[in-house]
Amino acid sequence: MIPSPPRTIRVFHHPATLGHDAGPGHPESPARITAILDTLAKGPLAPRLEFLEAPAVEREALERVHPAGYLDALERLVARGGGRLDADTSVAPGSWEAALRAAGAAVAAAESALGGMPAFAVVRPPGHHALATQAMGFCVVNNVAVAAHAALARGLERVLIVDWDVHHGNGTQAIVEREPRIRYVSLHQWPLYPGTGRAEEHGVGNVFNVPRPPGRPRAEYVEALDDAVRRATDGWLPDLMLISAGFDAMAGDPLAGFTLEPDDYAEWVTRWRPIGAPIASVLEGGYVPSRIAAAAAAHLSAL
Repeated sequence: MIPSPPRTIRVFHHPATLGHDAGPGHPESPARITAILDTLAKGPLAPRLEFLEAPAVEREALERVHPAGYLDALERLVARGGGRLDADTSVAPGSWEAALRAAGAAVAAAESALGGMPAFAVVRPPGHHALATQAMGFCVVNNVAVAAHAALARGLERVLIVDWDVHHGNGTQAIVEREPRIRYVSLHQWPLYPGTGRAEEHGVGNVFNVPRPPGRPRAEYVEALDDAVRRATDGWLPDLMLISAGFDAMAGDPLAGFTLEPDDYAEWVTRWRPIGAPIASVLEGGYVPSRIAAAAAAHLSAL
């Protein structure tokens, strides 16, 4: 038998995302992006990667998630030079273009996966804390929610979002918890910012929260999230799997206390590929650049 050629994985990025300035000394820095891109471009996976410039998201796609008034106010604030949106979320002159490209990368990654090529959107600002009408937690536009709703708009019936960021994606849950065509699974540290994500929160039967304390053996976290994904997909085969790929659940991250290692992200993807859904991932948190670069490479290698 002639072996199948290696799959190409698309990496969507745009230089404009480096122009988002979260503020001096802020952990959500451009170094996170450059570390990932450099590691991928120079590593053993490079021959199998296709680096593509992310398009700007269409306004229609944004407005499926965020009201026009919120988007207009955000654009005006950026045009005036930026400012603070909440205690730890700010925008600067380059932030509006960065947000458009970040959401555009998420949508493009989903489209790529549906076309047969798994994809990774290497973006900032991240998105999973952003509510429909409120920025928070470093997040301005909810990139993965925009991608999920774009997929529904093109006719998909079942979209699974798996959020392995160490913080609960409160914005994503709030946006999708009344939409039965989307299921949301989140493993997150509890208690921790933003204080949401209780196991008792089920939406319309489409929310699967897995809160866990810090400092547990890494295998416990791996099994807990895998079990939740199995429950979410039991009798419900997704047409698309979107991963909110935060890498702040690794040991040593300054903002949390989980114990994962890069290989754990590869383990999850390896387990979930047999589900059969196309997979696209979108960068969320993770604040040690060298560590998140290693984890990103590991999870792409498993694709």
